[in-house]
Amino acid sequence: MSTRARAPETLTERDVLRFWAPLAATWLMMSVEGPFIAAIIARLGDPEYNLAAYGVAFSFALLIESPIVMALSAATALVRDRQSFLTLRRFIYALNVLVTAGMVVLLVPPVFRWVTTEFVRLPVPVARLTYLATAVLLPWPAAIGYRRFYQGVLVRHKLTRRVAYGTVVRLTTMTAVALLLDAFTSLPGVCVGAAALSAGVVLEAIATRLMARGVVKEILTAPASRDDRVPHLTTRRVVWFYYPLALTSLLSFGINPLLSLFLARGRLPIQSLAVLPVVMSLMFLFRSGGIAYQEVCIALLGDRREHYQPLAAFARKTGGLLTLGLAVVAFTPLATFWFQRVSGLSAELASLAVLPVRILALMPALEVLLSLERGVLVHAHRTRLITWATAVEVATVIGVLYVGVAGFDLVGIVAAAAGLLLGRVASTAFLSRPALGRPAGGA
Repeated sequence: MSTRARAPETLTERDVLRFWAPLAATWLMMSVEGPFIAAIIARLGDPEYNLAAYGVAFSFALLIESPIVMALSAATALVRDRQSFLTLRRFIYALNVLVTAGMVVLLVPPVFRWVTTEFVRLPVPVARLTYLATAVLLPWPAAIGYRRFYQGVLVRHKLTRRVAYGTVVRLTTMTAVALLLDAFTSLPGVCVGAAALSAGVVLEAIATRLMARGVVKEILTAPASRDDRVPHLTTRRVVWFYYPLALTSLLSFGINPLLSLFLARGRLPIQSLAVLPVVMSLMFLFRSGGIAYQEVCIALLGDRREHYQPLAAFARKTGGLLTLGLAVVAFTPLATFWFQRVSGLSAELASLAVLPVRILALMPALEVLLSLERGVLVHAHRTRLITWATAVEVATVIGVLYVGVAGFDLVGIVAAAAGLLLGRVASTAFLSRPALGRPAGGA
Protein backbone atom coordinates (compact mmCIF):
# COMPACT_ATOMS: atom_id res chain seq x y z
CA MET A 1 0.00 0.00 0.00
CA SER A 2 1.34 3.42 -0.94
CA THR A 3 2.49 5.68 1.85
CA ARG A 4 1.68 8.73 -0.22
CA ALA A 5 -1.48 10.53 0.82
CA ARG A 6 -3.29 12.49 -1.84
CA ALA A 7 -4.28 16.06 -1.10
CA PRO A 8 -8.00 16.34 -0.32
CA GLU A 9 -10.35 17.71 -2.97
CA THR A 10 -11.38 20.39 -0.49
CA LEU A 11 -9.06 21.79 2.15
CA THR A 12 -10.24 23.23 5.45
CA GLU A 13 -8.30 25.20 8.04
CA ARG A 14 -8.56 22.13 10.27
CA ASP A 15 -6.75 20.10 7.58
CA VAL A 16 -4.06 22.77 7.40
CA LEU A 17 -3.69 22.70 11.18
CA ARG A 18 -3.22 18.92 11.23
CA PHE A 19 -0.56 19.08 8.54
CA TRP A 20 1.19 22.16 9.96
CA ALA A 21 1.20 21.19 13.65
CA PRO A 22 4.00 18.55 13.51
CA LEU A 23 6.18 20.84 11.37
CA ALA A 24 5.51 23.76 13.70
CA ALA A 25 6.35 21.54 16.66
CA THR A 26 9.59 20.61 14.91
CA TRP A 27 10.62 24.24 14.48
CA LEU A 28 9.40 25.09 17.97
CA MET A 29 11.59 22.37 19.44
CA MET A 30 14.51 23.62 17.35
CA SER A 31 13.88 27.14 18.61
CA VAL A 32 14.35 25.92 22.19
CA GLU A 33 17.93 24.83 21.48
CA GLY A 34 19.17 28.41 21.03
CA PRO A 35 17.98 29.70 24.43
CA PHE A 36 19.12 26.43 26.04
CA ILE A 37 22.64 26.63 24.65
CA ALA A 38 22.85 30.36 25.41
CA ALA A 39 21.72 29.69 28.98
CA ILE A 40 24.41 27.02 29.41
CA ILE A 41 27.11 29.35 28.06
CA ALA A 42 25.88 32.29 30.15
CA ARG A 43 26.35 30.25 33.33
CA LEU A 44 29.93 29.18 32.53
CA GLY A 45 33.15 31.18 32.69
CA ASP A 46 33.61 34.48 30.78
CA PRO A 47 29.97 34.59 29.60
CA GLU A 48 30.26 37.80 27.57
CA TYR A 49 33.21 36.58 25.50
CA ASN A 50 31.77 33.07 25.07
CA LEU A 51 28.29 34.29 24.14
CA ALA A 52 29.80 36.73 21.65
CA ALA A 53 31.97 33.97 20.14
CA TYR A 54 29.02 31.57 20.00
CA GLY A 55 26.94 34.13 18.11
CA VAL A 56 29.70 34.76 15.57
CA ALA A 57 30.58 31.07 15.07
CA PHE A 58 26.94 30.16 14.65
CA SER A 59 26.57 32.96 12.10
CA PHE A 60 29.53 31.58 10.12
CA ALA A 61 28.07 28.06 10.21
CA LEU A 62 24.65 29.32 9.07
CA LEU A 63 26.20 31.29 6.23
CA ILE A 64 28.20 28.31 4.97
CA GLU A 65 25.28 25.90 5.24
CA SER A 66 22.87 28.36 3.62
CA PRO A 67 23.03 26.93 0.07
CA ILE A 68 21.86 23.55 1.36
CA VAL A 69 18.97 24.71 3.57
CA MET A 70 16.40 24.78 0.77
CA ALA A 71 16.85 21.03 0.20
CA LEU A 72 13.64 20.52 2.18
CA SER A 73 11.59 22.79 -0.08
CA ALA A 74 13.23 21.31 -3.19
CA ALA A 75 12.45 17.74 -2.16
CA THR A 76 8.89 18.66 -1.23
CA ALA A 77 8.32 20.28 -4.63
CA LEU A 78 10.33 18.03 -6.97
CA VAL A 79 10.51 14.42 -5.71
CA ARG A 80 7.74 12.57 -7.56
CA ASP A 81 9.29 9.24 -8.60
CA ARG A 82 12.51 7.21 -8.71
CA GLN A 83 14.15 9.32 -11.42
CA SER A 84 13.44 12.67 -9.76
CA PHE A 85 14.51 11.29 -6.36
CA LEU A 86 17.87 10.05 -7.65
CA THR A 87 18.55 13.21 -9.65
CA LEU A 88 17.84 15.53 -6.73
CA ARG A 89 19.72 13.29 -4.27
CA ARG A 90 22.89 13.41 -6.41
CA PHE A 91 22.60 17.18 -6.57
CA ILE A 92 22.12 17.58 -2.80
CA TYR A 93 24.99 15.22 -1.97
CA ALA A 94 27.33 17.16 -4.27
CA LEU A 95 26.23 20.39 -2.63
CA ASN A 96 26.95 18.86 0.79
CA VAL A 97 30.54 18.22 -0.28
CA LEU A 98 30.92 21.81 -1.49
CA VAL A 99 29.60 23.44 1.68
CA THR A 100 31.80 21.23 3.84
CA ALA A 101 34.79 22.25 1.74
CA GLY A 102 33.82 25.88 2.33
CA MET A 103 33.87 25.27 6.08
CA VAL A 104 37.34 23.71 5.82
CA VAL A 105 38.65 26.71 3.86
CA LEU A 106 37.30 29.10 6.50
CA LEU A 107 39.15 27.12 9.18
CA VAL A 108 42.55 27.59 7.51
CA PRO A 109 44.22 29.75 10.21
CA PRO A 110 45.35 32.67 7.99
CA VAL A 111 41.92 32.83 6.36
CA PHE A 112 40.09 32.69 9.65
CA ARG A 113 42.43 35.24 11.21
CA TRP A 114 41.81 37.70 8.37
CA VAL A 115 38.02 37.23 8.47
CA THR A 116 37.66 37.63 12.22
CA THR A 117 40.32 40.14 13.22
CA GLU A 118 40.83 42.17 10.03
CA PHE A 119 37.40 42.14 8.39
CA VAL A 120 34.92 41.70 11.26
CA ARG A 121 37.40 43.25 13.75
CA LEU A 122 36.56 40.94 16.61
CA PRO A 123 38.56 41.34 19.81
CA VAL A 124 41.34 38.73 19.86
CA PRO A 125 39.88 36.71 22.81
CA VAL A 126 36.51 36.47 21.01
CA ALA A 127 38.21 35.51 17.73
CA ARG A 128 40.11 32.65 19.41
CA LEU A 129 36.98 31.24 21.00
CA THR A 130 35.11 31.65 17.71
CA TYR A 131 37.74 29.52 15.91
CA LEU A 132 37.34 26.67 18.41
CA ALA A 133 33.55 26.71 18.08
CA THR A 134 33.65 26.88 14.27
CA ALA A 135 35.96 23.85 14.16
CA VAL A 136 33.57 21.88 16.36
CA LEU A 137 30.71 22.83 14.01
CA LEU A 138 32.48 21.33 10.96
CA PRO A 139 29.99 18.39 10.57
CA TRP A 140 27.03 20.79 10.79
CA PRO A 141 26.50 21.85 7.12
CA ALA A 142 26.53 18.41 5.50
CA ALA A 143 24.38 16.91 8.25
CA ILE A 144 21.83 19.70 7.75
CA GLY A 145 21.70 19.09 3.98
CA TYR A 146 21.35 15.32 4.36
CA ARG A 147 18.64 15.67 6.98
CA ARG A 148 16.63 18.32 5.14
CA PHE A 149 16.57 16.33 1.90
CA TYR A 150 14.98 13.34 3.60
CA GLN A 151 12.66 15.58 5.62
CA GLY A 152 11.41 16.97 2.31
CA VAL A 153 10.70 13.43 1.11
CA LEU A 154 8.70 12.80 4.29
CA VAL A 155 6.75 16.07 3.91
CA ARG A 156 6.04 15.25 0.26
CA HIS A 157 4.46 12.02 1.45
CA LYS A 158 2.45 13.77 4.20
CA LEU A 159 4.50 12.13 6.98
CA THR A 160 5.14 15.31 8.92
CA ARG A 161 5.05 13.63 12.33
CA ARG A 162 8.23 11.75 11.53
CA VAL A 163 9.97 15.07 10.97
CA ALA A 164 8.99 16.03 14.51
CA TYR A 165 10.26 12.71 15.89
CA GLY A 166 13.66 13.42 14.35
CA THR A 167 13.79 16.75 16.14
CA VAL A 168 13.10 15.01 19.45
CA VAL A 169 16.22 12.92 18.79
CA ARG A 170 18.16 16.10 18.04
CA LEU A 171 17.10 17.89 21.21
CA THR A 172 17.64 14.84 23.41
CA THR A 173 21.15 14.35 22.05
CA MET A 174 21.98 18.03 22.30
CA THR A 175 20.80 18.24 25.90
CA ALA A 176 22.71 15.13 26.95
CA VAL A 177 25.94 16.27 25.30
CA ALA A 178 25.71 19.80 26.75
CA LEU A 179 25.05 18.57 30.28
CA LEU A 180 27.75 15.89 30.15
CA LEU A 181 30.41 18.26 28.81
CA ASP A 182 29.40 20.89 31.34
CA ALA A 183 29.66 18.39 34.20
CA PHE A 184 32.77 16.42 33.23
CA THR A 185 35.02 18.75 31.21
CA SER A 186 36.54 22.19 31.55
CA LEU A 187 35.88 23.18 27.94
CA PRO A 188 34.98 26.82 27.27
CA GLY A 189 31.25 27.41 27.16
CA VAL A 190 31.29 28.15 23.45
CA CYS A 191 32.79 24.71 22.73
CA VAL A 192 30.18 23.01 24.91
CA GLY A 193 27.43 24.71 22.95
CA ALA A 194 28.95 23.96 19.53
CA ALA A 195 29.57 20.30 20.39
CA ALA A 196 25.98 19.89 21.54
CA LEU A 197 24.66 21.41 18.29
CA SER A 198 26.89 19.25 16.09
CA ALA A 199 26.06 16.01 17.88
CA GLY A 200 22.35 16.79 17.85
CA VAL A 201 22.08 17.49 14.14
CA VAL A 202 24.20 14.45 13.17
CA LEU A 203 21.99 12.09 15.20
CA GLU A 204 18.86 13.76 13.83
CA ALA A 205 20.09 13.22 10.26
CA ILE A 206 20.63 9.53 10.93
CA ALA A 207 17.22 9.17 12.57
CA THR A 208 15.48 10.98 9.70
CA ARG A 209 17.07 8.69 7.12
CA LEU A 210 15.96 5.63 9.09
CA MET A 211 12.39 6.92 9.35
CA ALA A 212 12.34 7.63 5.61
CA ARG A 213 13.58 4.19 4.58
CA GLY A 214 10.09 2.84 3.82
CA VAL A 215 9.20 5.83 1.66
CA VAL A 216 12.55 5.68 -0.13
CA LYS A 217 12.07 1.97 -0.85
CA GLU A 218 8.62 2.70 -2.28
CA ILE A 219 9.98 5.49 -4.49
CA LEU A 220 12.83 3.36 -5.80
CA THR A 221 10.63 0.34 -6.61
CA ALA A 222 7.56 2.15 -7.96
CA PRO A 223 6.89 2.12 -11.73
CA ALA A 224 8.09 5.14 -13.66
CA SER A 225 5.60 8.00 -13.89
CA ARG A 226 3.65 8.14 -17.15
CA ASP A 227 2.15 11.56 -16.56
CA ASP A 228 3.15 13.59 -19.64
CA ARG A 229 2.28 16.81 -17.81
CA VAL A 230 5.26 16.28 -15.46
CA PRO A 231 8.54 17.03 -17.26
CA HIS A 232 11.54 14.77 -16.80
CA LEU A 233 13.70 16.11 -13.95
CA THR A 234 17.24 16.65 -15.19
CA THR A 235 20.22 18.04 -13.33
CA ARG A 236 19.90 21.18 -15.46
CA ARG A 237 16.30 21.66 -14.35
CA VAL A 238 17.30 21.11 -10.72
CA VAL A 239 20.01 23.75 -11.01
CA TRP A 240 17.65 26.30 -12.59
CA PHE A 241 15.04 25.59 -9.91
CA TYR A 242 17.44 25.48 -6.99
CA TYR A 243 20.05 28.17 -7.54
CA PRO A 244 17.65 31.07 -6.79
CA LEU A 245 16.69 29.30 -3.56
CA ALA A 246 20.35 28.80 -2.67
CA LEU A 247 21.06 32.48 -3.35
CA THR A 248 18.05 33.36 -1.21
CA SER A 249 19.40 31.37 1.72
CA LEU A 250 22.90 32.74 1.19
CA LEU A 251 21.58 36.30 1.28
CA SER A 252 19.29 35.59 4.24
CA PHE A 253 21.94 33.92 6.37
CA GLY A 254 24.51 36.44 5.23
CA ILE A 255 22.63 38.91 7.39
CA ASN A 256 23.98 37.23 10.54
CA PRO A 257 27.70 37.86 9.83
CA LEU A 258 26.76 41.36 8.65
CA LEU A 259 25.09 41.97 11.98
CA SER A 260 28.24 40.81 13.77
CA LEU A 261 30.31 43.10 11.53
CA PHE A 262 28.25 46.20 12.33
CA LEU A 263 27.83 45.32 16.00
CA ALA A 264 31.58 44.91 16.40
CA ARG A 265 32.03 48.44 15.03
CA GLY A 266 29.13 50.08 16.83
CA ARG A 267 28.52 51.34 20.33
CA LEU A 268 28.76 48.74 23.14
CA PRO A 269 30.24 46.10 20.79
CA ILE A 270 30.92 43.26 23.24
CA GLN A 271 27.58 43.72 25.00
CA SER A 272 25.69 43.86 21.68
CA LEU A 273 27.45 40.74 20.37
CA ALA A 274 26.69 38.92 23.64
CA VAL A 275 23.02 39.91 23.56
CA LEU A 276 22.51 39.15 19.84
CA PRO A 277 22.24 35.30 20.04
CA VAL A 278 19.89 35.57 23.03
CA VAL A 279 17.59 38.04 21.28
CA MET A 280 17.64 36.04 18.05
CA SER A 281 16.87 32.85 19.97
CA LEU A 282 13.78 34.42 21.53
CA MET A 283 12.72 35.70 18.11
CA PHE A 284 13.20 32.23 16.63
CA LEU A 285 10.94 30.81 19.32
CA PHE A 286 8.01 32.88 18.05
CA ARG A 287 8.97 32.83 14.36
CA SER A 288 9.31 29.05 14.25
CA GLY A 289 5.68 28.35 13.41
CA GLY A 290 5.88 30.79 10.52
CA ILE A 291 9.07 29.24 9.13
CA ALA A 292 7.33 25.86 9.05
CA TYR A 293 4.51 27.25 6.92
CA GLN A 294 6.46 27.41 3.65
CA GLU A 295 6.50 23.63 3.17
CA VAL A 296 2.83 23.46 4.20
CA CYS A 297 1.91 25.80 1.35
CA ILE A 298 4.06 23.92 -1.18
CA ALA A 299 2.53 20.57 -0.25
CA LEU A 300 -1.13 21.60 0.11
CA LEU A 301 -1.69 24.43 -2.38
CA GLY A 302 -2.99 22.14 -5.11
CA ASP A 303 -2.09 21.86 -8.79
CA ARG A 304 -4.21 24.90 -9.71
CA ARG A 305 -3.79 26.84 -6.45
CA GLU A 306 -7.31 25.80 -5.53
CA HIS A 307 -6.48 25.62 -1.81
CA TYR A 308 -5.04 29.11 -1.52
CA GLN A 309 -7.95 30.64 0.44
CA PRO A 310 -7.87 28.30 3.48
CA LEU A 311 -4.07 28.50 3.54
CA ALA A 312 -4.19 32.31 3.53
CA ALA A 313 -6.89 32.42 6.22
CA PHE A 314 -4.89 30.09 8.45
CA ALA A 315 -1.77 32.22 7.89
CA ARG A 316 -3.56 35.40 8.99
CA LYS A 317 -4.80 33.86 12.22
CA THR A 318 -1.52 32.12 13.03
CA GLY A 319 0.58 35.20 12.35
CA GLY A 320 -1.63 37.33 14.58
CA LEU A 321 -1.47 34.89 17.47
CA LEU A 322 2.32 34.48 17.26
CA THR A 323 2.90 38.23 17.22
CA LEU A 324 0.53 38.67 20.15
CA GLY A 325 2.51 36.08 22.10
CA LEU A 326 5.82 37.84 21.48
CA ALA A 327 4.31 41.22 22.37
CA VAL A 328 3.09 39.84 25.71
CA VAL A 329 6.68 38.87 26.53
CA ALA A 330 8.32 42.01 25.12
CA PHE A 331 6.08 44.62 26.76
CA THR A 332 5.61 43.07 30.20
CA PRO A 333 7.91 42.02 33.08
CA LEU A 334 8.15 38.63 31.37
CA ALA A 335 10.97 40.11 29.28
CA THR A 336 13.16 40.66 32.35
CA PHE A 337 12.23 37.20 33.66
CA TRP A 338 13.15 35.57 30.34
CA PHE A 339 16.48 37.31 29.87
CA GLN A 340 17.68 37.08 33.48
CA ARG A 341 16.13 33.90 34.88
CA VAL A 342 15.82 31.75 31.76
CA SER A 343 18.68 33.01 29.57
CA GLY A 344 20.99 33.75 32.49
CA LEU A 345 21.99 37.26 31.40
CA SER A 346 23.22 39.81 33.87
CA ALA A 347 20.88 42.67 34.76
CA GLU A 348 22.86 45.01 32.49
CA LEU A 349 22.69 42.71 29.46
CA ALA A 350 19.05 41.87 30.12
CA SER A 351 18.06 45.55 30.10
CA LEU A 352 19.96 46.00 26.83
CA ALA A 353 17.97 43.15 25.23
CA VAL A 354 14.47 44.49 25.97
CA LEU A 355 14.25 47.32 23.42
CA PRO A 356 15.41 45.21 20.43
CA VAL A 357 12.76 42.59 21.20
CA ARG A 358 10.06 45.27 21.37
CA ILE A 359 11.17 46.65 18.01
CA LEU A 360 10.93 43.13 16.53
CA ALA A 361 7.46 42.34 17.92
CA LEU A 362 5.87 42.21 14.44
CA MET A 363 8.38 39.69 13.07
CA PRO A 364 6.31 36.53 13.74
CA ALA A 365 3.39 37.80 11.63
CA LEU A 366 5.77 38.90 8.89
CA GLU A 367 7.42 35.45 8.97
CA VAL A 368 4.11 33.68 8.34
CA LEU A 369 3.26 36.08 5.52
CA LEU A 370 6.68 35.60 3.91
CA SER A 371 6.36 31.80 4.12
CA LEU A 372 2.96 31.96 2.45
CA GLU A 373 4.36 34.12 -0.35
CA ARG A 374 7.44 31.95 -0.83
CA GLY A 375 5.41 28.75 -0.73
CA VAL A 376 3.13 29.97 -3.52
CA LEU A 377 6.12 30.97 -5.66
CA VAL A 378 8.10 27.75 -5.06
CA HIS A 379 4.98 25.76 -5.93
CA ALA A 380 4.81 27.68 -9.22
CA HIS A 381 8.60 27.26 -9.78
CA ARG A 382 8.99 31.07 -9.78
CA THR A 383 11.97 30.94 -7.44
CA ARG A 384 13.92 33.89 -8.88
CA LEU A 385 11.44 36.37 -7.41
CA ILE A 386 12.26 35.02 -3.96
CA THR A 387 15.93 35.81 -4.51
CA TRP A 388 15.15 39.38 -5.57
CA ALA A 389 12.96 39.88 -2.51
CA THR A 390 15.74 38.63 -0.24
CA ALA A 391 18.21 40.99 -1.94
CA VAL A 392 15.83 43.85 -1.18
CA GLU A 393 15.66 42.71 2.45
CA VAL A 394 19.43 42.46 2.85
CA ALA A 395 19.99 45.85 1.21
CA THR A 396 17.45 47.41 3.55
CA VAL A 397 19.07 45.84 6.61
CA ILE A 398 22.53 47.06 5.55
CA GLY A 399 21.21 50.56 4.87
CA VAL A 400 19.46 50.85 8.21
CA LEU A 401 22.47 49.44 10.06
CA TYR A 402 24.83 51.87 8.36
CA VAL A 403 22.63 54.88 9.09
CA GLY A 404 21.94 53.73 12.64
CA VAL A 405 25.52 52.90 13.60
CA ALA A 406 27.52 55.41 11.56
CA GLY A 407 24.96 58.20 11.34
CA PHE A 408 23.11 58.17 14.65
CA ASP A 409 25.64 56.27 16.83
CA LEU A 410 22.93 53.89 18.03
CA VAL A 411 23.76 50.93 20.24
CA GLY A 412 24.56 48.15 17.77
CA ILE A 413 21.84 45.73 18.85
CA VAL A 414 19.15 48.43 18.60
CA ALA A 415 20.22 49.39 15.08
CA ALA A 416 20.25 45.68 14.15
CA ALA A 417 16.68 45.20 15.39
CA ALA A 418 15.43 48.19 13.39
CA GLY A 419 17.21 46.94 10.28
CA LEU A 420 15.81 43.42 10.58
CA LEU A 421 12.25 44.66 10.98
CA LEU A 422 12.35 47.14 8.09
CA GLY A 423 14.15 44.63 5.88
CA ARG A 424 11.43 42.03 6.43
CA VAL A 425 8.71 44.60 5.73
CA ALA A 426 10.45 45.44 2.45
CA SER A 427 10.75 41.81 1.30
CA THR A 428 7.15 40.87 2.08
CA ALA A 429 5.94 44.01 0.30
CA PHE A 430 8.07 43.12 -2.74
CA LEU A 431 6.51 39.63 -3.00
CA SER A 432 2.96 40.62 -2.16
CA ARG A 433 1.72 41.29 -5.68
CA PRO A 434 3.41 38.45 -7.61
CA ALA A 435 2.69 35.83 -4.92
CA LEU A 436 -0.72 36.81 -3.59
CA GLY A 437 -2.20 39.07 -6.23
CA ARG A 438 -3.09 36.43 -8.80
CA PRO A 439 -6.48 34.72 -8.77
CA ALA A 440 -6.84 31.14 -7.58
CA GLY A 441 -6.10 28.70 -10.35
CA GLY A 442 -3.51 30.96 -11.93
CA ALA A 443 -0.36 29.24 -10.71
